[in-house]
Amino acid sequence: MSQMSETRRRPIPWGQGVVLLLLLLLLGLSLLPLFMMLLLSLKSNADIFTNFWGLPKPPRWDFYAQAAGALWRYLLNTGIIILAVVPGVILLSSLAGYALSRLQFPGRDLIYFGVIALLMVPGILTLIPTYALVQSFDLINTRWALILPYLAGGQVLGVALCRTFFSGLPEELFEAMRLDGASDFTIYRRLALPLSLPTLATIAIMTTLGVYNDYIWPLVTISDNAIQTFTVGVTRFSGEFNLDYGPTLAGYVIGSIPLVMLFAAGMRAFVQGVTAGAVKA
Repeated sequence: MSQMSETRRRPIPWGQGVVLLLLLLLLGLSLLPLFMMLLLSLKSNADIFTNFWGLPKPPRWDFYAQAAGALWRYLLNTGIIILAVVPGVILLSSLAGYALSRLQFPGRDLIYFGVIALLMVPGILTLIPTYALVQSFDLINTRWALILPYLAGGQVLGVALCRTFFSGLPEELFEAMRLDGASDFTIYRRLALPLSLPTLATIAIMTTLGVYNDYIWPLVTISDNAIQTFTVGVTRFSGEFNLDYGPTLAGYVIGSIPLVMLFAAGMRAFVQGVTAGAVKA
């Protein structure tokens, strides 16, 4: 008991204490903009200018009602796009990753190197060619103009992560199932997919973030306000209330809630997937 009490009372080394203080300071600086956004979203312009750092007097919850009423359709449109894109990215990237890691065929490594090379190409460089391609299929101003490019673009990182993870699995597991007469698709479905759930969760989160935060592509391809996404919609909403900061900031708060919930629910799987994909290149 005495040894345990001495261990508990042992002071933290000053070096660790300094690091802890610095981390807390960085955390506070990171959270300060979010805190100020929440605080100012409940204030009128007069309250902001006269009582910037103080609590709202009174809180303007009606600003959130205005923002929710104007933005719910944009959030719904974004959710529809995400629900259409994420399952497709997971399915196609896991299939391609399994084939590139576990199947033998001519040009396999060349294909994988081509996929890796695509990671080094900035998306803005392919904006005009992609727009021309979508326009040639007469898909401008439709949801397909968003779904198909997102589905294709999400494959690059997804294939790289899945191929890296599947390559790191013990070969004995696959050989045992082949000896039992399992086909490649059965091995993929019953062995590879269950083991790769953290990696697939990582792909789902990163794809969702990419679709949710994209601004340029919906702006240039969608002009119909009825199917526009949130990132463009919230800028239009903020333009309507450019003289009143409260409703604009309330819209930003509402837009950040889905991402906060996504990370809160999938952070553990996200970290596991990233570390699993980094074990073997």
